[in-house]
Amino acid sequence: MEIILMRHGKPSFTGSSRVTSLEMNEWISQYDLSATGSDMPPQSCKALASSALHIISSPLPRALSSLKALGREPDIIDEVFREADLPLFGMPAFRLSPIVWASLFRVMWLCGISRNVESLGIAKQRAVQAADILVMSAKVSNGPVLLMGHGVMNRLIAKELISLGWKECRRQGSGYWNAGIYSLL
Repeated sequence: MEIILMRHGKPSFTGSSRVTSLEMNEWISQYDLSATGSDMPPQSCKALASSALHIISSPLPRALSSLKALGREPDIIDEVFREADLPLFGMPAFRLSPIVWASLFRVMWLCGISRNVESLGIAKQRAVQAADILVMSAKVSNGPVLLMGHGVMNRLIAKELISLGWKECRRQGSGYWNAGIYSLL
């Protein structure tokens, strides 16, 4: 049995090059609504996707459009696979790249500062649910299962799969279209 955790392609939304932390709320909303546009998957992702007998996806447009670019349709779309939200903090005097803000907010979230979004602990509980769905799908399909998901949630799900005895055959990188592969011997 094999589970493939793939990160979506690059979203087409870029937005402003510099924003205040207060403007990040709108930036994140637009990013979450964004599909991948013309970003095409590498051949290695196409091969992995074509091997999957069961396809599962986050409901966010960047995940669904990534599957479409791979020529695959999801069998299951579930909120449990959605990316962990970022907490927002008001520091209006600074204008930084959205990537810098997102990185700063993610580090704060990882340190336990979750403010008005789910905490790391709740996200880990969601990863347990997600791993259970993936494991059950792998057992039922008796073949590779592909999850089209997101960077942080895929990492949390990977940790849960490993704790359940799954072996990491290929570690997922941090870039778009990266995939981790996990097998149960």
